[in-house]
Amino acid sequence: MEKRKIGHSELSVAPLSFGGNVFGWTADESTSFQLLDAFVAAGFNLVDTADVYSRWVPGNNGGESETIIGKWLKQSGKRDQVVIATKLGAEMAPDKKGLSKEYVKQAVEDSLRRLQTDYIDLYQTHYDDLNTPVQETLEALDKLINEGKVRVIGASNFTPERLKESLEVSEKLGYAAYQSLQPEYNLYDRQNYETQYEPIVQQYGLSVISYYSLASGFLTGKYRSEADLSKSPRGQGVKKYLDDRGQSILKALDEVAEQYNATPAQVSLAWLMARPGITAPIASATSVDQLHEIAKAAELKLDEAAIDKLTTASAW
Repeated sequence: MEKRKIGHSELSVAPLSFGGNVFGWTADESTSFQLLDAFVAAGFNLVDTADVYSRWVPGNNGGESETIIGKWLKQSGKRDQVVIATKLGAEMAPDKKGLSKEYVKQAVEDSLRRLQTDYIDLYQTHYDDLNTPVQETLEALDKLINEGKVRVIGASNFTPERLKESLEVSEKLGYAAYQSLQPEYNLYDRQNYETQYEPIVQQYGLSVISYYSLASGFLTGKYRSEADLSKSPRGQGVKKYLDDRGQSILKALDEVAEQYNATPAQVSLAWLMARPGITAPIASATSVDQLHEIAKAAELKLDEAAIDKLTTASAW
């Protein structure tokens, strides 16, 4: 399978990332193990998680996803076959959050322990911490790379200004620089990324690992009217997409899907994979069948006419 480099680093990944937010939430431990095995068997290698997954589930404290991945790494012996991307900075407890030097030091040790590994391939700042100067955070992350605990760093949910400032500080002071960005980006949610972030991504050669790649399930074609919103717990989050533009996107997806004998989800992901700068969109699955279905997106090579049709239908 085609591999894509993460920024200017040595890391190479297949063009689809598995979203580990489901581990310990909608996928229990044994299902999670099956999903990870199937993902690797299909030729993929990038698993994205965060220390805070899945703290929002009643009874959870955060760290459940990393813990499950760690047990799988130990049991399967597949550490060298995967690129583990995790994140820090979200609130784990009132005194465990942010990007201060002290907390970076603590958060990485907690993640390494849960993941049962000596190093994290891609360590990402989950949310910005406006109380901490970017220089302090970058110095702490640079130290982790020098210590061999982290291979490459990335950013998520930064403002364009703070992202640019971080990249400039790394350049100026010789610290390790962010090599990837994790933004919200999909066929519907385009404007913010394309106007605010794409120029920075292109200027610095960053990789993009997009989240909400299927717009909370809207781009699977499962939700076509308000009557469909009760189909899943995530349904209400899809309501905002049911406008004229959303319907026009679904129509184009249906037409391209029919042409390629594919599903709207596969076509949506294939469109993302074909975008310049997009390295590996994140998608989740809660069953092996579902995983095999989205994995087919990586084999789907849309022609220029199909890409243009989708890009035009989703124009903002």
